[in-house]
Amino acid sequence: MSSNITANWSYPTSVKLGRGRITELADACKSLGIKKPLLVTDRGLASMAITKTALDILEDAGLGRAIFADVDPNPNEKNLEAGVRAFKDGGHDGVVAFGGGSGLDLGKCVAFMAGQTRPVWDFEDIGDWWTRASLEGIAPIVAVPTTAGTGSEVGRASVITNSETHVKKIIFHPKFLPGVVISDPELTVGMPKIITAGTGMDAFAHCLEAYSSPFYHPMSAGIALEGMRLVKEFLPRAYREGTDLEARANMMAAAAMGAVAFQKGLGAIHALSHPIGAVYNTHHGMTNAVVMPAVLRFNRKAIEEKIGRAAAYLGISGGFDGFYDYVLKLRSELGVPETLSAMGIAADRIDELSAMAIEDPSAGGNPVAMTLENTKVLFRDCF
Repeated sequence: MSSNITANWSYPTSVKLGRGRITELADACKSLGIKKPLLVTDRGLASMAITKTALDILEDAGLGRAIFADVDPNPNEKNLEAGVRAFKDGGHDGVVAFGGGSGLDLGKCVAFMAGQTRPVWDFEDIGDWWTRASLEGIAPIVAVPTTAGTGSEVGRASVITNSETHVKKIIFHPKFLPGVVISDPELTVGMPKIITAGTGMDAFAHCLEAYSSPFYHPMSAGIALEGMRLVKEFLPRAYREGTDLEARANMMAAAAMGAVAFQKGLGAIHALSHPIGAVYNTHHGMTNAVVMPAVLRFNRKAIEEKIGRAAAYLGISGGFDGFYDYVLKLRSELGVPETLSAMGIAADRIDELSAMAIEDPSAGGNPVAMTLENTKVLFRDCF
């Protein structure tokens, strides 16, 4: 395979993958009927060259030049309110969600909330709460990922942190799925090593947990398996050589695959890392990587055979043990801290974190049922 990977996919939405394809941004907007987009990104990206390029492309095509970047690393409802206000005050009719998970999640949520009168918490991913939404006024979305991790560009949800309770809530609606995605690996070459590692391990965690989840969704399981293979082959390359466009393109594919796959469910990796991220503001993907071995040990009896099949597909000998050793080796290769203590977190709030973990929506997909007691033991095992 050459570094010039290019593809057009219409699954699960229209995805334009390939180097230099950011030049198609204005066409993507026009294809969705957007005449005056608001580009939503995070503060860190606001002043970067790739963002200026995107704004230039929109402006040159007569679509104006508007950016909202008042977005925290874990976006909250205050960022959301400010974004919706900017969208309405500017008379915008669509959103370009641009960036990593935080920019993408907030951009998608701004487009959605532009059409709502109810508070955002009314659309949490519980039962059929999404049917409460008014469809009128939901703005179309073009998503442009600049990392290869969350896969939020192909997701039907956003994670918004409640700034008062510090709890991350999953806001869901089918209309969150962007109409067009532009996955240009050149936008990811500037990612620092630590972000390449953290986002890449997030993609791996999505695939691993979706594959391990007991729910029946063979399509997602198949996608998760190939997603893990792509991470195994290409994440170390992208980490070692940031300008390796073949590795970067394949990691963008793996990230999107992880997000498609986790319709099947997530598990304890995410149930633990969500409260840790909310309380300590750690990087989500890196937190996933830190707790991963402990969760594999915790779930072993329920997933041993399944992981053995995955190991065989990934070319890893030794079944579950071989897979487990591979995860440890990958983590050390990517400079992942070995424990939560090594990440700088004290073990003084395990009770509180455990209570939050078993309430997390991801907990329901874990192969071993999570209780307050066994979750406390699992948390201790992560320190």
